[in-house]
Amino acid sequence: MSEPSRTLPLVFDEPRGRRKPPRHLADLSPAERKALAVELGLPGFRARQLSNHYFARLVDDPAEMTDLRAADRAALVEGLLPELMTPLRTMEADRGTTRKTLWRLFDGALVESVLMRYPDRVTMCVSSQAGCGMACPFCATGQGGLQRNMSAAEIVQQVVSGARALARGEVPGGPGRVSNVVFMGMGEPMANYKAVIGAVRRLTDPVPDGLGMSARGITVSTVGLVPRMQQLATEGIPVTLALSLHAPDDELRNELVPINTRWSVREAVEAAWNYAQVTKRRVSIEYAMMRDINDQGWRADLLGDVLRSYGAWGWVHVNLIPLNPTPGSKWTASRPEVEREFVRRLEAKGVPTTVRDTRGQDIDGACGQLAANG
Repeated sequence: MSEPSRTLPLVFDEPRGRRKPPRHLADLSPAERKALAVELGLPGFRARQLSNHYFARLVDDPAEMTDLRAADRAALVEGLLPELMTPLRTMEADRGTTRKTLWRLFDGALVESVLMRYPDRVTMCVSSQAGCGMACPFCATGQGGLQRNMSAAEIVQQVVSGARALARGEVPGGPGRVSNVVFMGMGEPMANYKAVIGAVRRLTDPVPDGLGMSARGITVSTVGLVPRMQQLATEGIPVTLALSLHAPDDELRNELVPINTRWSVREAVEAAWNYAQVTKRRVSIEYAMMRDINDQGWRADLLGDVLRSYGAWGWVHVNLIPLNPTPGSKWTASRPEVEREFVRRLEAKGVPTTVRDTRGQDIDGACGQLAANG
């Protein structure tokens, strides 16, 4: 399918006049870091030493970078490790294994990230924008509008901060590492495509150039920005693509996910199928279950038919999300028996289906609840 000849809507545009975040080591490739070090009048290899401190040793105190000459250290830290964001508040749930952090960015914008520790993995849910311009009415983030895009380094910093907390034993369960990252926090990742791809590359670059994570442990979500979904398939990074569908029919999805008026259910699902074909990675269909809105049995059947129409070789699975409450929302989660019937109907169509484990709801850290209220 060729890219539609349609312009991106205005909700993709940042408000004018905002300052850009300062340039940071995590914004740059290894070659760019070396060039910047030389530009600062320092030996190029110092940039790799600094990368080792940031990505491998997870050091945040320049005094601990003892292999750097004191004279060089100050210039390197100032030029490559500027302060990007400050933690304002961390809230905990699930006996400390779920941690939501409120960050103030360099220009005062607020974002949130969530660390979730499970017995077999640690997942970081990161934000890619301050606010969101997609205006989905059931999502707290979407109600605040878009303030600005985040830089690649601001995105990476959320993960590095979580990795530091784990390495230092600050999360119950002993020292650990971040194994999974989901771009499901504040913002529409595909609307900040360049920075998100830059962040993914930093997360997956081998240590000490990056964090050395597996691309298969990274999930990038989208509400259905078809041109960017197609572009992601060409990047050569086998991340998991998650399409936030929430309705199988255009009439309802136009209301729940306004971008559907640009790219329809059929176009979004076809782009997801194309991604699976190119990357050989199974796509996740995210579906928030809303009582008496999108949880009817016939919609489960329709969703199954739409997905099955592209083949039954296992290119997709459906992830049902019990709707998390947000202030002022007119919708609530589906009844348990309705949810079970929805699962049964999808599985009867041969579509693998799971129900997401909701964590952090009591600290407004669950899906759709991040609003960065200071």
